[in-house]
Formats: sequence, structure tokens, C-alpha cells
Amino acid sequence: MKEIQQRLYALRDVMRREHLGAFIFPSTDPHNGEYVPDHWKGREFISGFDGSAGTAVVTMTSAALWTDSRYFLAAEEQLKGTEFVLMKEKMAGTPGIAEWIGGQLKDAESTEVGVDGMVNPAAWVEMLIASLRQCGGITVRTNFDPLKQIWPHRPALPGDPVELQPIAYAGETCASKLSRIRRALRDRHADGLLVTALDDIAWTLNLRGTDVHCNPVFVGYLLIDTGKATLFVERRKLPPEVVRYLEENGVGTDDYANVLKGLKGYFGYNILLDPGSTNYTLYKSVGCRIVREQSPVPALKAVKNEAEIAGFRRSMLRDGIALVRFLKWLKPAVAEGGQTELTVARRLTALRAQQDGFRDISFDTIAGYQEHGAIVHYEPTPATDAGLKPEGLLLLDSGAQYQDGTTDVTRTVALGPVTDEQRRIYTLVLKGHIQLSMLKFPAGASGTQLDAVARKDMWREGLNYLHGTGHGVGAYLNVHEGPHQIRMEWKPAPLKAGMTVTDEPGIYLPGRFGVRTENLLLITPYRTTEFGDFLQFEPLTLCPIDTAPLVAGMLTEEEAEWLDAYHRNVYEKLSPYLDDEEQEWLRGATAQISSKA
Repeated sequence: MKEIQQRLYALRDVMRREHLGAFIFPSTDPHNGEYVPDHWKGREFISGFDGSAGTAVVTMTSAALWTDSRYFLAAEEQLKGTEFVLMKEKMAGTPGIAEWIGGQLKDAESTEVGVDGMVNPAAWVEMLIASLRQCGGITVRTNFDPLKQIWPHRPALPGDPVELQPIAYAGETCASKLSRIRRALRDRHADGLLVTALDDIAWTLNLRGTDVHCNPVFVGYLLIDTGKATLFVERRKLPPEVVRYLEENGVGTDDYANVLKGLKGYFGYNILLDPGSTNYTLYKSVGCRIVREQSPVPALKAVKNEAEIAGFRRSMLRDGIALVRFLKWLKPAVAEGGQTELTVARRLTALRAQQDGFRDISFDTIAGYQEHGAIVHYEPTPATDAGLKPEGLLLLDSGAQYQDGTTDVTRTVALGPVTDEQRRIYTLVLKGHIQLSMLKFPAGASGTQLDAVARKDMWREGLNYLHGTGHGVGAYLNVHEGPHQIRMEWKPAPLKAGMTVTDEPGIYLPGRFGVRTENLLLITPYRTTEFGDFLQFEPLTLCPIDTAPLVAGMLTEEEAEWLDAYHRNVYEKLSPYLDDEEQEWLRGATAQISSKA
């Protein structure tokens, strides 16, 4: 932690010279990404906290870090020995960032707060400016990045080549997507659009890259107007075939650094910019009228076409084969001894890598044994790596990037005897998972309106979880995709047939254990009645759910029948691709349980 203190000393020297009372480091990059290239991991550099969500604030005399419930335990551990105080978001008594800064700068020599306008969304900066003004006239400076001076070996911008995503997997041409985007812009009375989200750009252009860990995207901006489109990207990253392809689809190219110049030279009457995703510097650089709305691209991307759905089915089949081979190996290997959280995570990745079309994992594997399972986004490291014993629960959340689909699956596995409390919690989580998976609902309902279905049985026991129940998943794109979500907080994006969404309730008891069960679902039509169209969920994930820790008597007859039907489907789909021993294991793992309920 001495290194963190030295960085704080260096930062405060710069702040003193620049007459800044505080500086704010977000988790984002110029594209408002959840997972960002190493070049923009400034919050991790200054604080040492490496979670995907959080904001660090440093004043001349104090430091604090805000993060959400997924990272409370991990952040507490990583911030030990530093000046940083953990601020638990949405918990009673936790001040907001502006409120905390207001208190810290009350008697400070300088009351100017610095943020880098290139890595903070416009809407967030506007809100910060208004909030700090109410805290006693505190001002905000947005044109300064201290990391340029205090980060001596800052990673360079990624330079890997961009590649084409075959139309057989994309299912729609780039020209067709641009046409649909322009129609959506006309409906919003907008002449143009700056696409800033990297997965939106990759989807629109049917291109992929390796610039972001686990996410097959590349760094760039896409400016679309009524007659042309321009991709701002490091042009050395574009192979000749990609340049020709873009030209054939009416897309020009310019250097990544020229996006500000491109916006200033934009000649449309207006342009649609989403203040929630466009960074403040770019947002303020536009000279024409701004249409402040959400980009239409995420909603278009979220509804998968037939080729993308077929790709999901193929990738889930291959993923299921790897998962069965892993689960068959797991318990005997743990019983023999020598297995740890890291070794089993590596084993699973190796088995996936044997499958056709494997490109990468879709996120760093969460392998949490016993008390580590209670840390929602725990990732084992050599320092935390726990040895596995033939007892208790292992929570394993993992996924893969195949060229025809992205996977995300969580299973909690009993490695041996478990306690009655663990069995009860395990079953409550499974009941929530099943109830959501069985649900029928009106087309256009939002995920917030469905969320309570997954929680109702655990709420009855006074239990809850603070993360979302479900998120969209990209088609060989980011494992977290919107705009739709299933969660308690209000998210109005409607659910539509063709969308993918996860179903992942959980319960976490700090210091003891955690349980989560997750499948990827496809939203499909159910039926049409006099009350309109209704939708349903189809599980795409093909992986047995461990019945060893299950209290079958806690399941309703309908829930037990759902589980049996799910397991029959898993066996029927996967068994033709398995050898005799693997088939025999899977037959036992998917054995009927409804007679026990």
C-alpha cells in the first residue's frame, strides 16, 4: 500500500500546482464502457481497487471510494492500509460524492474540483456541477487529466487489428443496419448520431476486435449522418480487406484522435447525443442543436435475428459439452486433493478452449469456495486462492466468447456434505430461478415489473440480494448488454421477443457462503389473446443444475416438473456429443427429482 500512498503524494503535488481542491476518478473510459482498456484504468491506478464499478475521490487531506454491493467485501480488502475510506452506495448513512466533497472542501484553500471530461458522461458531469454549486459554490474543471503526469508507465492505447464478423453469424449487413439506424433517427427528428459505445459500433459495422479484456470490440467512434458515416479509429488497426469492406458499405475512416475535429465540422441541422453515454468533452464540442435522447442502437442490437439466435444455440451446445466434462471431473478431482479456486477455473477455460469457435472467456471466472462465494464478484488471485475440500459449496460463474455467440452461466456445486442452512438457501435460490424462467408476461413489460417473481420466496424468509436478476447478453459481443434489465430499480426498457437475458438470483451470507444459479434465456412468443401478445422465456444454457444440495420437498410440483423438463432437454441435446462415461454421468446428473418433491 506504500505504492498507493506515493501515487497520492504525486497527485496532490499536481493538484496543488493546478489549484484543485479535489479530483474524481471514475471507472469509465471515453466510451462509457463497463470493462475498459488498461490505458483508462485510472481509478484502479490511484486506489488499488480493481472492481468494474466504483468512483475514487481524492482531496488534499482525504480519499474515498464509492462502489456498489457487489464489491463491498472485495473493496474493503483491497483498500486496507490506504487512505481510502470505503463508501457503500445505496446504504443508509453513506453520503453522495457531491455531499462528501462539499464537507471536505468547506474550509479548503481551493474549492475547484477536477474531472477529466473525456472519461465522464455528460449527464453525470452536469449533475455534479449542479450538486456542487448547491454545496457552496464549488466549481468544476473538466479539461485536465493528471494521469498524464503521475502515471509514468501508463499502458498505450490498444493496437490489435480489427476483423470482420461473417454475415453468416451477423445475420444482417452493415448497410441494412445503417439504414435502420437512420430510420430510427428520422423518427426522433435527428439528422445524425455519434455512436460512442464500443459494442454498438462493432454491431453496426459487423466488425470485432480485441481491445478490451474479454469483450470482442475495438476502440473507436462512429459518426452517422443522413448521407454518410465515418469511423474514427487508429487506421493502422484496419487491414486492407476491412478498409475495402467499409468503403463498400459507405463508411469512411479518420484517425481516432480526430473525433473532436469531426464533430466540430459536422454540418447537420442537429445531432442525437445520449448524455448518459457521450462523454462531456465531446458533448460540449458540438456547435449545432443537440437532440438529447438515448441512442437507438442498443434497442436495435438487443433483439437478435435468426442467425444470431442460431449462433447462440450452437455456442450453448459447445459450452454445455465443456461444462459437462468439467463437472464430471470436478468432485473426484477435489476428493483426490490439490485443487484450488484457480486450478478449477483454469481447467474450465481449457475445456472450453477445446471447442470449435472458442475465442476467449467472456469475463474473468468467478470461482468462490465457501465464504468466498458470498463475495458477489469475487475473482480468485494467487493471494486469495482457496484450497477446495470435499465439503461445502463452490460458486462458479463463468462464460465464453465463441465467434457465433457469448455464454454466461452460474452453477453452485456441493463438493461434498453441506449444512442444512446451505441446502435451504440453495433451494430458495433455485425456486427463484425457476419461477422467473416459467413466467409468462405481456409484451412490452419491463424487467422491473418481473423482478419480484425471482425474489418472492426468499423475501418471505427475510432474505434478499442487491444485484440485478438479469441482463442482456451480446451476440459475440459484451456479456453485459442493455437497454433491458431485470432488477428492482426502475428500468423502463420493454422486453421483446428475440432478446436474450440472464436469470441469476442469489443469496449471499458474508463470511459463510453464497449461492447463485444462472441460465441465459431467450424471450420468445407465448400466445396472443384478447389482451394482446404474451411472451415467455426459453432457457438457452445447457448445463445440469446440481440436485445434491437440493431440498426437493421445498419445491412445488410445478417447479419440480420444470427442473425435470430442463434436465431432459439438457440430456437430449448434449448426450449425442459425449462418450459413454460422460453420458452415464450426465444421466445421473439429470435424473428425475419430481417424485421426491
